[in-house]
Amino acid sequence: MPTSRPRCPKLPTDPTGRPIPPAADRVEDVRDRLRDPAAARDILDLDGFHPRVQDIVLNTPGALELIDNLVSYAMLLAGPRSIAVGCAGGRHRACGLVQIIGQRIGDLGRETTIEHMHAHLPRVLKTAAS
Repeated sequence: MPTSRPRCPKLPTDPTGRPIPPAADRVEDVRDRLRDPAAARDILDLDGFHPRVQDIVLNTPGALELIDNLVSYAMLLAGPRSIAVGCAGGRHRACGLVQIIGQRIGDLGRETTIEHMHAHLPRVLKTAAS
């Protein structure tokens, strides 16, 4: 598991400027599965690399089951070459989950490469109208 922050490639977009999900063997959209940890206002300016955010993600109902499932899937002999995890902004849930999953896979002896598509971007600001 790398000790420095993983690289953050330029976010691909379609002709209208909307983000394009990465190609992956499995894509997990956690927006509806896990509550947004950014509701804890004290972590708004943190990201999923921070232990406080990872702790909140780990303690979110359903997160441990999802992590266990994705780690088991990644460890299959003919397992995936890539797994993508996405959420609303990519800074809290997705980033934290990927870091935790990558660490667990590394602890099991499999080399991992992590790429974050959104963690380096400014946080998404919600307004009353959104």
